[in-house]
Amino acid sequence: MSEGDTQAGCSGEKETRFIPQALPEVILIEPAVWRDERGYFLESYNPGDWQEAGIPGFIQDNHSSSERGVLRGLHAQIQQPQGKLVRVVEGEIYDVAVDIRRESPGFGKWVAVHLSAENFRQLYIPPGFAHGFCVLGHTAQVLYKVTSPYDPTDEITIAWNDPQLAIDWPVTDPVLSKKDAGAGNLADIAERLPGGEDDS
Repeated sequence: MSEGDTQAGCSGEKETRFIPQALPEVILIEPAVWRDERGYFLESYNPGDWQEAGIPGFIQDNHSSSERGVLRGLHAQIQQPQGKLVRVVEGEIYDVAVDIRRESPGFGKWVAVHLSAENFRQLYIPPGFAHGFCVLGHTAQVLYKVTSPYDPTDEITIAWNDPQLAIDWPVTDPVLSKKDAGAGNLADIAERLPGGEDDS
């Protein structure tokens, strides 16, 4: 079925919106969604439109599945920092981005949004930011694109409950991996972090 046939006769938002957040490098995407009695159609990614909005190309697609109460993060890479484009195809998550560029005016600040299968939103998290999310509801299927390969030797993990960050998570006793449960605070690894725009 062609895109034109899919959209014919459908109603809904006709223009994808790219919305810079309080940390403006982080961009919330609200895709145009066409709906009718058959269901809906949307473009989940269009390289031309996304890049025009300042979002670079990606080299890989990833998919994670998590149950109620799971919190993943906060994760980042140093030498090969990853940009990520995150969306949810089942369930809902609270998605967080933290600026970890030491010379950035936003260093240590964070933004968060709710992403769900129902609201179709995406969040672009640029290189130089740590990322984490927690599951709201029974389960969440999360798809995300990345700008560089995963390198476990280059990865850092920051404690989800770092008091310096004071992230307002909607969970108090999350299910964590061993790695995430043993993570240190931002101050503990500050000297290893990227310094600014040139490093990201």
